[in-house]
Amino acid sequence: MDIDLTTSENKISWKQDRCPWNIAEKSNEHKCAVKNVSVCKYFRGIKVSNGSADIVLCAYHEES
Repeated sequence: MDIDLTTSENKISWKQDRCPWNIAEKSNEHKCAVKNVSVCKYFRGIKVSNGSADIVLCAYHEES
C-alpha cells in the first residue's frame, strides 16, 4: 500500500483533505503510509466506497 496524499496535489481529479497534523503544524511531514517505509500510528485503514473515491480512516483526536 502506498498512501502519500501530500505529494499528489494537483495531479488528481478528486478533492483530497490534508492530513490534520500537517494543517495543525503547518507542515507536509506527515503521511498516512509510504510503501515499504512506514504507516502512521493513527492510520485505521481504507473505507471502500462503491461508485466514488475510497476514504482513508484516521484516528486524529479532533476528527470523527
